[in-house]
Amino acid sequence: MTAPAGPALYSDVIRERWRRPRFRGTLADATSTAEDVNPLCGDRVRLMVRVAGDRVDAVRFTGDACAICLASADLLAEMTEGTTVATARALGPGDVLAVLRADIRPARLRCATLPLSVLQAALS
Repeated sequence: MTAPAGPALYSDVIRERWRRPRFRGTLADATSTAEDVNPLCGDRVRLMVRVAGDRVDAVRFTGDACAICLASADLLAEMTEGTTVATARALGPGDVLAVLRADIRPARLRCATLPLSVLQAALS
């Protein structure tokens, strides 16, 4: 007898966003850029943000990272583009984990949240 299947480490959302990211690329007219690396695994993510007034007008990312990290960056870009800076700053790890729809183990939590900390740095 097999155990019931729980959420997979690489959910359909992670696989789709890793294979076909919608916000990967550079943003030549970014008003702010931030980059960070996770020294434990080598994930590196850079986010470029264009802010107009109090709104996040555009977000793009580049990086060399695992599927979880890159999917997280792509989803964060989608979640923040067009919102207010205050709304983007208020996002937390729970928001990211909810949209990834995966069972992220504690050892991989930083993979999922690295783009969030980079976004917060770009917006500060």
